[in-house]
Amino acid sequence: MTDATLTGMALVDGDAAGLVACLAEPLSFWGGFDAATGTVIDRRHPDHGLCLTGRIVVMAAARGSSSGSSVLAEAIRSGTAPAGFVLSTRDAILTVGAQVALELYGRACPIAVVSPAQLACFARWTGLRLDCRNGRATIEEHTVGAPLSPK
Repeated sequence: MTDATLTGMALVDGDAAGLVACLAEPLSFWGGFDAATGTVIDRRHPDHGLCLTGRIVVMAAARGSSSGSSVLAEAIRSGTAPAGFVLSTRDAILTVGAQVALELYGRACPIAVVSPAQLACFARWTGLRLDCRNGRATIEEHTVGAPLSPK
């Protein structure tokens, strides 16, 4: 592990690397995210218009309807989803969507939970690598475009 490494709890296994998208507020994937484009479409959300495709989304929590699971699963299937999530609160809705996509389509969208203090660290990071395995998450600062080191 490097100096820029944090650990947390994995809710969904997988690994991903990408640019960080620190959302200012929780996002509902039902009505707040367009699975066809990967964009935040909730006009009241501070990050309205931000494309999340391929990014590691960092937010305190998700918000909204249980139908958000199906929206996330569809985005994962179509390749417009975030690469992964780092949250400070467990979220059953995102977890179900990512687990369903992993089972049905074989596509991982890892989800990790860290403390609120750790979550604040990601605002300074441009990119990160997320490795979630067997209930444990390792999150490392990562230069986007650099090769991933072997596990």
